[in-house]
Order: sequence, then structure tokens, then C-alpha cells
Amino acid sequence: MNVTAVLIVLGFFTLVFALFYMQKRQNLAMIEKNMNPREYANRPAPYRNLKWGLLLIGAGLGLFIAYLIDQFGIPSRDNEIIYFALVAIGGGIGLVGSYRVEKKELLDRRSEI
Repeated sequence: MNVTAVLIVLGFFTLVFALFYMQKRQNLAMIEKNMNPREYANRPAPYRNLKWGLLLIGAGLGLFIAYLIDQFGIPSRDNEIIYFALVAIGGGIGLVGSYRVEKKELLDRRSEI
């Protein structure tokens, strides 16, 4: 059997175990502080759609720009890295934009009080 396959399977099960373990510890810490973990697990996330929307718009724009560079810019057959890089850059710019909008809203709410 390949060592890489064994390490991948072992890493996957370690990750799953760690996620469940950390969730259990978080719930126990909340219970110790007289908090109900179920209330905080189901609270609404008001900017979730904005974050996903800007992430996907940024990734789509990055993919489109990579396509344009591939077709009209750099004459080469090995341009796959441009696609991955620009999708990551575009997605990151979308997440930074989402953060800035959320931060501005939070500061506006605090200044109203």
C-alpha cells in the first residue's frame, strides 16, 4: 500500500476527531459559564450571503481575467497556475470587501448609540 494513501486517510480521520473533540470542549466551556450552547449554534449570521456573494463574484472575475490572459496575453500551454492564482486573489479581494462592509456597518451602529 502506498504511504501517501495511508497518510491521507490517517489525516482525514484525525481531522474529523479533532473537530468533534473541539466542539465538545467548546460546549462544555459554555455550560461551565452558564450559557446554552444550542442558543449560540443557531444564531443568525446576517452577512453570510454578502460574504458568499462577494467571494463568488471575486472568484468568477479572477477566472475570467485568467481566461483573458490565457487567450490574449501569454502565449504558452502551461498557464494553469494563472487560473488558480487569480481565482484565489479574486476570492480574497471579495472576502476583504465583505469584511470592510461588515466593519463599516458595525461602526455605524456603534456611533448611533
